[in-house]
Amino acid sequence: MSICDTCGNDYDKAFTITRGEERGVFDSFECAIATMAPTCAHCGCRILGHGVEADDTTFCCSHCAREMGHPTATDSKS
Repeated sequence: MSICDTCGNDYDKAFTITRGEERGVFDSFECAIATMAPTCAHCGCRILGHGVEADDTTFCCSHCAREMGHPTATDSKS
């Protein structure tokens, strides 16, 4: 059994996520997201998808990027 780094639950189905040098043990995706998912620089929500990057800053969507002064930000290319 492993102990979740986020909530402290001792769980037999815990899993480990590694991202670069960062590593964590979690009992659920909810706990993994709360600890490891990046946060939007504008609205603060957790980014679960690709997000939008502008000048080395990550946003959840192009709207938030534009609100922070990146007028050409788009979510996807058609």
